[in-house]
Amino acid sequence: MRHTVKACISLLFALMLVTGCSRVGLAYRHLDVIIPWSLSDYLDMNTTQKDWLNERLKEHLSWHCTTQIPEYVAWLDRLQRMVETHQVNQTELAARTAEAKQAIATLSREITPSAVQLLKQLDDKQVAEMQDAFAKDLRKHDEEFVNQPLTEQINDRAQRMEKRLNPWIGKLNAAQQAGVKQWSASLGEQNRLWIENRAHWQTQLINTVKQRQASDFDAKIAKLLQDRETFWTPQYRQAYDRTEQAAISLLVDLIAESTPDQQQRLLQKIADTRKDFTDLSCLKGAKAAP
Repeated sequence: MRHTVKACISLLFALMLVTGCSRVGLAYRHLDVIIPWSLSDYLDMNTTQKDWLNERLKEHLSWHCTTQIPEYVAWLDRLQRMVETHQVNQTELAARTAEAKQAIATLSREITPSAVQLLKQLDDKQVAEMQDAFAKDLRKHDEEFVNQPLTEQINDRAQRMEKRLNPWIGKLNAAQQAGVKQWSASLGEQNRLWIENRAHWQTQLINTVKQRQASDFDAKIAKLLQDRETFWTPQYRQAYDRTEQAAISLLVDLIAESTPDQQQRLLQKIADTRKDFTDLSCLKGAKAAP
């Protein structure tokens, strides 16, 4: 049930820069801890549950490699052409972002049936453990992102973004640094809205899992995993589009202000990321199969 920000679906460039994930191969090899139904951080599973989960995970990983990885490679090719032809603009980057979101939605749909089955297997003690872990998770995020003056939140957010950008385009110049600071300030209390929305979704999930024997349980979990937007708080919903647009505008401006060296570094990083995908042994095996 990890939030996408922490999920490291780093196969998607726009989300890489916004969320801080930086290595596609690493993300794929650890798909078991980024998919929404991974419970390892929230409760202790018994041997039977772990064995069942491992078998289902193998099937999902195989599906992911053979059907999704080629799509990610094609996505990176489109991104590369954008950079090479100087077409990193609002329209093109918005299109790549929409494709990224669709990829995440496809993954969510794929694993939903397994998520439903796994959650049905939990006993009351495990559900209580998950609820306690969620509460601990929220306290940690409150302490890290909210329980500080807004000016500090803005400064920290700018520093995190700059750190995430450095591996992709190198050290930012003065104009780029100013752009990042302006972007961070424009988000205001986004940290608080995100935490409140996270808490709201977790509460909906826990309440549903407590009623896991209900006849509509499967449908409710499917909606929680596949249509998370329908469970957003009104405040977060209002801020979401503005936040996404701010991120796209920031990336467009940063590339527009980039030096030839930064652009070359970006192209090399895209190429390295693409190689992470194409070097995956499962993908090579699929191509070699008759």
